[in-house]
Amino acid sequence: MIVTIRLIRNFEYRTIRTVPIRDVDTQQTVDQFIARLLQEVKSVKGIPPPFKTHPYDTLKISHQAGSFKANDIVINLEGDETLILPGNKTLEECGVVSETEMSFFNLAEYQKYKLNPEKKW
Repeated sequence: MIVTIRLIRNFEYRTIRTVPIRDVDTQQTVDQFIARLLQEVKSVKGIPPPFKTHPYDTLKISHQAGSFKANDIVINLEGDETLILPGNKTLEECGVVSETEMSFFNLAEYQKYKLNPEKKW
């Protein structure tokens, strides 16, 4: 299975990079997948160093094949209860299927952005 990960380094300035992840096992837990992502992000060529060292800790489903996309180009601010993936559940239990697009970000930064979703240049 292949999923697309949107690395969000900064919400206000829209610093985002997209990385396809192959051979995803839906039976692994979200925490195990996050550990894998942290290792893979460090080794992906073409990603600037600030993206490789950012303190990512949260995954949120952004888009699934055949469904709608959010209007906000950074992240969908709605549906946190169901779209933020809990670490103790498997990817399958969270509804992750092939071609799912997920945002990978720092939760504290997201919560701060959500209070005042201002975009800067």
